[in-house]
Amino acid sequence: MGIGVLYAMAAGLMWGLVFIGPLLLPEYPAALQSFGRYLAFGLITLPIAWMDRRQLRLLNKSDWIEALKLAAVGNILYYLCLASAIQRSGAPLPTMLIGTLPVVIAITANYRNAQRDGSIAWRRMLPSLLIIFAGVACVNSVEIAALQAASNKDIQTYIIGGLFALVAVACWTWYPLRNADWLRHHPDRNPRVWATAQGIATLPLALLGYLGLWIYMSVSAQDFAMPFGPRPQYFITLMVIIGLFASWLGTMCWNNASQRLPTNLAGQLIVFETLAALAYAFILSKRMPEPMVFLGIILLIIGVMTALRAKSVTASVSSSAH
Repeated sequence: MGIGVLYAMAAGLMWGLVFIGPLLLPEYPAALQSFGRYLAFGLITLPIAWMDRRQLRLLNKSDWIEALKLAAVGNILYYLCLASAIQRSGAPLPTMLIGTLPVVIAITANYRNAQRDGSIAWRRMLPSLLIIFAGVACVNSVEIAALQAASNKDIQTYIIGGLFALVAVACWTWYPLRNADWLRHHPDRNPRVWATAQGIATLPLALLGYLGLWIYMSVSAQDFAMPFGPRPQYFITLMVIIGLFASWLGTMCWNNASQRLPTNLAGQLIVFETLAALAYAFILSKRMPEPMVFLGIILLIIGVMTALRAKSVTASVSSSAH
């Protein structure tokens, strides 16, 4: 379990990078950033796929259809909604809505996967969920205060951004549960190869989306320098960095965690992504977090530690029963 937790932490550290991409490229449409990131991800996996070609041949048609579904929902649609939310609401509000994922996934998994993974008793699970939720509320309170002081136009923008973030939450509640299903049903398969398979499945979707967006922007005569925008070298470099670390390496680490941990625990460990995203955002803005934000971060960490302790107690009770 300890190795699984370390893999989940590593995935969170790399996934946190995706929250600063839209902040570094504010003039780039969210759709271009989404398709660009996953086009880079798909191209990066091509040489890796060549090295893993023997294991990739073991995947059947249903496996590739599942990889395509995961790529469409968990990759492209998720990041399209997240980037749209960040550009409209700034980083903190979408980050904190995404920060509810540990609670949402843990509750969903505790119901959905009880037979396969066993269920954590609600009285053991509730303290960690409440602490994580309180941490999310503390950080979000700062944004709510700013929202109340904003004009009507700003409030509308915030609401639209929040709605995009909620769709992203729905996408990424579905993705890790379905991804874990495949990995747990195929314990003999290499998690790295499954990450590569998702990259291969993502490539045609991202390519079609990129070309479609290019055609749309040309037809609608939008003043944007396609194909790589006004800062081509910066855009390409950032997409490659996010595609390599957040997409391929992050997915590989998460796949390793998903094979080792029950989904009701793994879901709570997505909190590492929220912590990393907040840290990167504050480093980028060169400021310290507000007291309430700092309190929220502490509560998130305590919530994760409480979740781990609750699971270890449940596991020991379960093993003694056998």
